Amino acid sequence: MSFAAETKNELARIEPEKKCCMLAEIAGFLRVSGSLRLAGGGKFKIVITTENPAVARHYKKLIKEYFQVDTELEVEDAPPPKKGRIYMLAISPEMRSEQILRETGILMVREGNNYISDGIFDGLIRSKCCKKAYLRGIFMGAGTMNDPAKSYHLEFVCASKNLAMDLRKMINSFVDLSAKVVQRKESYIVYMKNSEYISDTLAIMGAHTQVFAFEDVKIKKELVNNAVRITNCDNANTDRTLDASQRQISAIRKIESAKGLGWLPEKLQEVAELRLAHPEANLLQLAEMMNPPMKKSGINNRFRRIEELAAKL
Repeated sequence: MSFAAETKNELARIEPEKKCCMLAEIAGFLRVSGSLRLAGGGKFKIVITTENPAVARHYKKLIKEYFQVDTELEVEDAPPPKKGRIYMLAISPEMRSEQILRETGILMVREGNNYISDGIFDGLIRSKCCKKAYLRGIFMGAGTMNDPAKSYHLEFVCASKNLAMDLRKMINSFVDLSAKVVQRKESYIVYMKNSEYISDTLAIMGAHTQVFAFEDVKIKKELVNNAVRITNCDNANTDRTLDASQRQISAIRKIESAKGLGWLPEKLQEVAELRLAHPEANLLQLAEMMNPPMKKSGINNRFRRIEELAAKL
């Protein structure tokens, strides 16, 4: 099961306590998962679809609890190339579909005429708890996210630009959250790639178990990345040590061939012989081998003088 599906399963177990939050969550889900069909006489039939059985059960129960309507549930095989099943909840005119559309901010009135809105009705998200509920509904209907072990990406697929802009505005109203909008073919995607934003969004929606799972993966990835960086740093340091050692040995051999090591001052001769005896040692290790021990900068200065003398030969 994907990380997104596990998240929706957890969210589907949440039962809003306040009536306002029930309505906000239903409205969010209905906004992205519902479609309208004419039922004759200018009336509408609402058809809500989802591929997640836990989500279907959740909203069947929530709609019944809030609107006192027992929706009809139908199950069909998903059309190719998709696999699995599609779960449909139907609300007919006899089940007060028009009233439900009005209360969820979908069917509105302008200049005395009905019209279908394509944004988020502000009256549903006046409080912070209702914003959380609405966001939870939209995620269960049109949200998805990548497996955090692969990449950090959470998105909501919106059918209109107006809905996408309203959703981004609502998300960005939470402290320290920031979402962006991009058009993908005929859809508008509200998305975030920052791991902190994604983790906070999961918490805001109420998916606390998934927050822990997300953070666990994140910590493991950071540990691996840190280990790789340390290994790369160690390898780079080793390479630099070997390069410096080869350069110093080359200068010492040149002096030895041209003049003999006895030509060097006693202090320089001492470090030259020490380098030849320990070609893989770094400067700190060589400094500690000196009698008495020296500082790293001191022995580095002596090698620099040896290289300068060799360059003049």
